[in-house]
Amino acid sequence: MFKSTLQALSLAFGMALITPALATGSVEAPKDVKAETRTGVKTPVPQGAGKSDEDAGSQVSINSATAQELAATLNGVGLKKAESIVSYRDKYGPFSQIDQLTEVPGIGKALVERNLTRIKL
Repeated sequence: MFKSTLQALSLAFGMALITPALATGSVEAPKDVKAETRTGVKTPVPQGAGKSDEDAGSQVSINSATAQELAATLNGVGLKKAESIVSYRDKYGPFSQIDQLTEVPGIGKALVERNLTRIKL
């Protein structure tokens, strides 16, 4: 396991320094790293990878919301896509079903499914 006694001592000394800091909470894990998996590999989380879980509790009406409200609430929808939704709504009238969002250019089935809990008519 260890190639030398020096490696084993270095590891033990390093752990002795780190462990008390972790136990007291004075050292925080980086915010862009998820918890270790079974393999011990940490998975990086891209910055700005979508709306937080807190946003998932709020809903937005696709028939009355502004582009800014849509962009702020829907995961994967920026201002440009939100403006497309509003433009489509202005041109064709209110949505009668949530699935109609897929008729808006740039809005696919996966994006609608990802946001089902955030969308209301």
